[in-house]
Amino acid sequence: MSRIGKLPVKLAPGLSATLEGDKLIISKGNEKQVIDTRGVVEVKIEGDTLTFAPKENTKFAKAMWGTVRALAANAVEGLTKGFEKKLEINGIGYRANIQGNKLVLQVGYSHPVEYAIPQGITITVEKNIITVKGSDKQRVGQTAAEIRAIRKPEPYKGKGIKYVDEVIIRKAGKTAKK
Repeated sequence: MSRIGKLPVKLAPGLSATLEGDKLIISKGNEKQVIDTRGVVEVKIEGDTLTFAPKENTKFAKAMWGTVRALAANAVEGLTKGFEKKLEINGIGYRANIQGNKLVLQVGYSHPVEYAIPQGITITVEKNIITVKGSDKQRVGQTAAEIRAIRKPEPYKGKGIKYVDEVIIRKAGKTAKK
């Protein structure tokens, strides 16, 4: 039995939830997030509270019960507070800046790397910190992972793009013979 699925989700002021077939739509103004219940999770909207229950007694329905509830809770949090990931650039001559709708990275390649900023995501750059913000937790994490993949941190000097709270385990380099 899902412990997470049992918990109700409280809608923050200004948010509304509607059901359209198998889709739960949580919206705030013109911003909305759609959650697919896969037809196996029953969603009840009672005032400003969402409750979830599996429609069937199958393993898949029970798994989706907690998943749909977690996605709904993340949508509520994203539309009220938003999500944020911070990346740090380390290396001599490594830098980033925003040009229009592109993030331009100079990270040791012979050319600058341009990354198109997805819709619904805002990216800011301060010194060597890149901040990725948005209301969809999955898209924020995916965008941060794609930026990090442009130049992963290397284990010898730690040069590259890493998450701010990430710890890079360093390797010892070559030792000189005497």
